[in-house]
Amino acid sequence: MRTIQRIWKQPEYGHAHANLYHRKTKNCGRKRVQIPFERIREIPLHRRTTIRSLACSLGTKKSTLFRRFKSGEIRRHSNAIKPFLKKENKKARLQFCISMLESDSIPYDPVFIGMYKIVHIDEKWFYMTKKSGKYYSLPDEEDPLRTCKSKNYIGKVMFLAAIARPRFDAQGNEIFSGKIAVFPFVTYEPAKRTSINRVAGTLETKPITSVNKDVVRSYLIEKVLPSIKEKWPREDVGRPIFIQQDNARTHINRNDEQFRRAASQDGFDIRLMSQPPNSPDLNILDLGFFCAIQSLQTKKPVKTVDELIVVVVKSCEDFPSTKSNRIFLTLQSCMIEVLKIKGCNKYKIPHIKKAMLERTGQLPTQLKCDPELVQEVINYLS
Repeated sequence: MRTIQRIWKQPEYGHAHANLYHRKTKNCGRKRVQIPFERIREIPLHRRTTIRSLACSLGTKKSTLFRRFKSGEIRRHSNAIKPFLKKENKKARLQFCISMLESDSIPYDPVFIGMYKIVHIDEKWFYMTKKSGKYYSLPDEEDPLRTCKSKNYIGKVMFLAAIARPRFDAQGNEIFSGKIAVFPFVTYEPAKRTSINRVAGTLETKPITSVNKDVVRSYLIEKVLPSIKEKWPREDVGRPIFIQQDNARTHINRNDEQFRRAASQDGFDIRLMSQPPNSPDLNILDLGFFCAIQSLQTKKPVKTVDELIVVVVKSCEDFPSTKSNRIFLTLQSCMIEVLKIKGCNKYKIPHIKKAMLERTGQLPTQLKCDPELVQEVINYLS
């Protein structure tokens, strides 16, 4: 009490606009808790999956560690499991990346091919809803209630997507979107009984839950090939067109007789090629296109299989071709990283500011590769 009275009687504190800031300088007050951050390297990964478990391993408080996280002294990392690669797989990835370089540019000025004659195909499941979702609402809003009979059996449909690289003229106008089509694996069967939703005999859309090699062959011959022939630029008819697929067991062999017979009709020369095993990062669909389509699809609520098909197809049509073109450049940058680490898949996808380069008209169509790196990889493979 006496200390407060003594301070109050001082001239500079005895009025309404007094400055009550303390006069202490430099180090004063409670000392900051010291955390041995170097010990984090020694802690096993399974003991630092959360702030609480890491704080327990370090012997400090959770709130203290969280403040250090907000200040940037530690970082959070989301880790995804990647395919296991054998030595043969890594060499196959290197050979595939080298094959994507223009042969005339090796070894002095290696540059990737334009990839305009390659159609990427792959399958993906699309679901009607997610098991868990995040929403933003007002404090007084009621939390939404979502229900289903079983969260392990949410309605889903598998789609086969076929995407090529879009093309633009000198003024940047789109002349070919590259979107061949997105095909759902479904059948149409008449309803056996009358219900509140439809009468008996009405055609119902049923997802194909088991896709085998015969189904894939029929979709390629009856759906993918006609769509390519319909939408492909007329000036390239007669030149080789490659359909790149992964090595799934359900995919047909590149020398399949039925496919080759259908692919060589109408003056076209369409061939199958396979990407390296366990390499989803070398296909633009797995690299970014499917994620982009799924983000658009989840923004529209669906309740039936037919609505899901319409939404997925519409999402593919609405996806900008300029962004699809950027994914092809990202693929080329990933190939450069694969060459740098001798075929491994432990790398971060490089960012080359594609949106900014596109705005300034400096976005390249083909990326260059270091000649020394290419020669080193060629010597390694030989």
